[in-house]
Amino acid sequence: MALTGDLVNIGLSVEYENACRWLEQFGPPSWISIVPGNHDAYIAGTWRQGVGKWRSYFTGDMRIADVSPGVEDLQFPFVRLRRYVALIGVSSAIATGVGRAWGKLGEQQIEALRTALAETRRRGFYRVLLIHHPPLAGLCPPRKSLIDAPVLLPVLESEGAELVLFGHNHEHHHVELASANGPVHLFGVPSASLWPAAGTTAAWNLYGIRRQERSWLTDVVIRALDGKSGSMITRSTMRLEHRRMMEVEYNE
Repeated sequence: MALTGDLVNIGLSVEYENACRWLEQFGPPSWISIVPGNHDAYIAGTWRQGVGKWRSYFTGDMRIADVSPGVEDLQFPFVRLRRYVALIGVSSAIATGVGRAWGKLGEQQIEALRTALAETRRRGFYRVLLIHHPPLAGLCPPRKSLIDAPVLLPVLESEGAELVLFGHNHEHHHVELASANGPVHLFGVPSASLWPAAGTTAAWNLYGIRRQERSWLTDVVIRALDGKSGSMITRSTMRLEHRRMMEVEYNE
């Protein structure tokens, strides 16, 4: 399970506490991976005490060489290994104050991400990058954008990733980006809490990943809330194929 941010609204202490209780009821940290969103970091003074409460949901289990603690002493990027899948999380959340919505990774985090993508590719993992803001310029208005997306783009083009999952826009997105290591498929989804009256309904995507000879196969099921029945329905499905560069190092 991957959550790409905005667990709270304006960063009040009680919101972080409520989010913690919700997460505990939802599932264990070993099953859920989180990256923070801009709403989670609106107020600088509560950032560490707030998002830090969720630390166990973004604690990595693979050391990235030459990477020091990142945003507000919380470690980003992190890498979590789940069989042959590497979940790589970055934080684009910065304290902007209420009413602003842009994000930033920063040079140190982008270079660390380059290392993480290269190392997990070398080891043969299927790489899933988690980020809150859309990672490509032009996918949202400038006031809501990732301001260093132009710096991130060459990293994605050179190192690649099998999937990039993001939120923030509250819209469905699927963009294919060419890289030196095969196509990068970027998916965005609406908020899981949207009701039909908001226009776009709540949605989530299911990704089924498997190996087939020298390829990765990814089955994508896009699920959305049906306003009439009040239940989740399958909106569409697709299958993606990626060439597998190397044999994965993991224990069955």
